Amino acid sequence: MKNRLLIPVTLIAAAVLAACSSLPASNSLLDQARSDYGTAQASPQVTSLAAGELKQASESLDKANSAWSKGEDTALVNHLAYVAKQQTAIAQETAKQKAAELAVANASTERDKTRLDARTREADSAKRSAEIAQRDAEASQREATSERQAANSAALDAQAARQQTMDAETRANRLEAQLKDLEAKKTERGMVITLGDVLFDTDHSQLKSSGLRNVQKFADMFKEYPKRRVMIEGFTDSIGSDSHNLDLSDQRAASVRTALLDMGVTAERISSRGYGESYPVAGNTTAAGRQLNRRVELIVSDDSGSIPPR
Repeated sequence: MKNRLLIPVTLIAAAVLAACSSLPASNSLLDQARSDYGTAQASPQVTSLAAGELKQASESLDKANSAWSKGEDTALVNHLAYVAKQQTAIAQETAKQKAAELAVANASTERDKTRLDARTREADSAKRSAEIAQRDAEASQREATSERQAANSAALDAQAARQQTMDAETRANRLEAQLKDLEAKKTERGMVITLGDVLFDTDHSQLKSSGLRNVQKFADMFKEYPKRRVMIEGFTDSIGSDSHNLDLSDQRAASVRTALLDMGVTAERISSRGYGESYPVAGNTTAAGRQLNRRVELIVSDDSGSIPPR
């Protein structure tokens, strides 16, 4: 009787050992996230100009590392690593943008100083000429007046340049705030806004009212930046046939496109396409992973209107 009881315990112990030995030695996506963060952290430009974004990436990477060390589900580890990777990319891109803005501002200031110095030298020369040649007093006076007008014009030019820089910074900050509100993520193809499948009924392509509200936010923002275009891409999980998933993803992407058209966004600025179960962002072996894969992504172009293909 005792020998019979020992058999199940032995089998359970063997199963536990087998499960532990099946854990992978590494996670490639997490390794990539660590490498990207290390590169960003080593950049003085990123640490000085995008400290906040880099801190967010660090916190996300800590979560991914913790999940990995605790043996959490691979899909969760991949998701957390993906978030850390994207936030690192956002920090790097933010640093580049701010560095470019500083370079533009410095160049503008230097040009203004050069112009002002030139005008000042010309005014001094006119004054010396007037002192030396009294007979040309009237001509010198007119020249001095002209020089003062030129100096005033240079000052106005400098003021206009500063105002343009401030306006550009205001627009950039406003766009950044709007994209953050929509939880956009920076990718190699541009800023990506993800709409989850909770905005659609199961196996349907019609947007629910909550989904329309989210699309309306994007439409309101999008109309402020007429040079931008958007590519709408639909995706599903692996449940169901390939043809059904492809049709459903295409219909959901088209549904978002139709909503944007109804909200006043012009047709030539919008493209849509469905990819079915292709390009998953998580594993399809769990409900959480499948839910992440059921999504519609809005890829926002740069100012030139271009969006790199997949």
